[in-house]
Amino acid sequence: MKCVFLDKGSLDRGDVDFDSLKSNFATWVEYESTHSDDVCAHIKDADIIITNKVQITEAIMVSASQLKLICVAATGTNNIDISAARKLNIPVCNVTGYATHSVVQHVFSLILALTNNLINYHHLVSEGEWDKSKHFCLLNYSISELHGKTLGIIGYGELGKAVANAAQAFGLNILIAESLSGHHSSGRISLSALLQQSDIVSLHCPLTPQTSNLINKKSFKLMKPTSFLINAARGGIVNEVDLLEALKQKIIAGAALDVLSKEPPNANILINAKLPNLIITPHIAWASSTSRQNLVDEIEKNIKAFIQGEERNLVTQS
Repeated sequence: MKCVFLDKGSLDRGDVDFDSLKSNFATWVEYESTHSDDVCAHIKDADIIITNKVQITEAIMVSASQLKLICVAATGTNNIDISAARKLNIPVCNVTGYATHSVVQHVFSLILALTNNLINYHHLVSEGEWDKSKHFCLLNYSISELHGKTLGIIGYGELGKAVANAAQAFGLNILIAESLSGHHSSGRISLSALLQQSDIVSLHCPLTPQTSNLINKKSFKLMKPTSFLINAARGGIVNEVDLLEALKQKIIAGAALDVLSKEPPNANILINAKLPNLIITPHIAWASSTSRQNLVDEIEKNIKAFIQGEERNLVTQS
């Protein structure tokens, strides 16, 4: 069989071992990246394709007459036309749980950077303001403690639960939003109540038509003026125009984002604003070296299961 990896460069910086994965194929072809115009040419005779963020549409699937399996090198599958894959009887596999520790670590890096005003203090020191101080310390920015504050979690899958578990070490109170699917679980509260009561709101839900622009102008008006928004899920969940306004008008105290609606961002309004109460990192919450190796190992397990006629991590959503 032939396997084509369309965007290997999106998860490898020379520190991930692909040898075991490659050994499953008579022919292995990898591309650093693949432009949308070149996808059909790259996969025309592939049996299995691996994609991280390259869009796979129905037309692309139809063009690949030998295609038997699509492996998503991620958890989110919004770049795949799942309905078309089901109609064409092409299984789609994703990978879950490979980056839990990395994401939790990054989420709390963002939370701590906001609450400690870490970036702003670093800039003051770099600009020589500490040298000029009359005192041993600088108190230019407020620092708030996490202990006793309330963390609201939207999306309570593996990542949301892991963030909640880590939050206990900081003495945070936890609120969990009701499932957006309408399924009611005890101990959860409505989204509006969570937004009103939380000091920190952290997003861990997938990007779907239901969650697109979930956090918008109405949401920000419900939040406390001292609250922070954390998004290490998907950029499209937050309306960026509304967030910019909320930060400028101090409707909320700050935000930290690891994701944006378009990636790479290409003159994003939030980046261009250069706001002191906004931190943006380049979609790296998942990207520890351990997590990236876990991802490749799990892709191999998905492929081996498929070859053996077994179902593993098949995506069933519509």
